[in-house]
Amino acid sequence: MAGRRALVTGGSVGIGREIALAFAEAGADLAVQYAQSADAGFGFPSAATDTVADITHRGRKCALVEADFAVPGEATRCVQEARHALGGLDVLVICASIQYRTPFEEVTVEQTDRQIQVNFKATVELLQAVLPQMREAGFGRILTIGSVNQIAPESVLSVYAALKSAQHNLAFNLAREYAPHGITINNLSPGLIATGRNKWRREDPQAWRAIEEGCSPMRRAGRPSEMAGAALLLCSEAGSYITGADLQATGGRHLAG
Repeated sequence: MAGRRALVTGGSVGIGREIALAFAEAGADLAVQYAQSADAGFGFPSAATDTVADITHRGRKCALVEADFAVPGEATRCVQEARHALGGLDVLVICASIQYRTPFEEVTVEQTDRQIQVNFKATVELLQAVLPQMREAGFGRILTIGSVNQIAPESVLSVYAALKSAQHNLAFNLAREYAPHGITINNLSPGLIATGRNKWRREDPQAWRAIEEGCSPMRRAGRPSEMAGAALLLCSEAGSYITGADLQATGGRHLAG
């Protein structure tokens, strides 16, 4: 990825951060979108500046873009600022998302609306903002971060799962349309990954171990760093002939039986 310019949304923590660091190691310059309130809520108030330091330590440029995707128009502004900071964009990773672990009959209108805005409408904004320039340049790599919940139901994440499925379907549809223009569009679906968002589930080690035992045939949760290699494949020259794919990085949870 030497010389490539990548925007990673949700790039200050968890999976997004590991992807950003992997891109930097591979020679890319980065723009990292983050939401300060979200980082603080996860218990990592300095995550964005720490990520910049780690990327620049690797000899690459890194620009921070603070944007709240719950606000319409913020995703478009994010792309504009990232493009200005880096002089263009070759790669987009859509990793920022929110979820509410709520039984379906108790999901509120506010929870639904917020998830629709952050998890889907912002994706549409981001794609509409980057695709014209990528088409003109004749090159682009786009990766949406989905979830095993697209195919493995979990009742308390029903709305989140439905929106991840919608995002994947959007990527699948666009992949065919933009393939003639040198643009690949793929989806990466992680299984249970031990991130800051679910650290509350690890407060009881015994309960967490039971969750891990049942989460996949590998009987363990994945690490955020284990998603970085898959993202690097799909966003680099190594994946130049892959588009419209949904890569299940789940420890086997997506397998029947």
